[in-house]
Amino acid sequence: MTDYTDEERRILAYLRESVSGGERYFRAKNIAEQLGLSSKQVGVRLPRLAEKAEEVDIEKWGRARSTTWKVTPG
Repeated sequence: MTDYTDEERRILAYLRESVSGGERYFRAKNIAEQLGLSSKQVGVRLPRLAEKAEEVDIEKWGRARSTTWKVTPG
């Protein structure tokens, strides 16, 4: 089993709940606002979670002013 930090667990729990009905698109700042974290805290962790999370599939989707992440149930 993969070890997660407290912040990673919080982000994963939020993403799991959010995509329970199907895929969604997120920006780090929106996740951060919901969890009381900074955009930087979330943005640094999403690429790591994309590599190691099995509960959800996290894919870097697009980059305009900020990166958009496509998240689907795992």
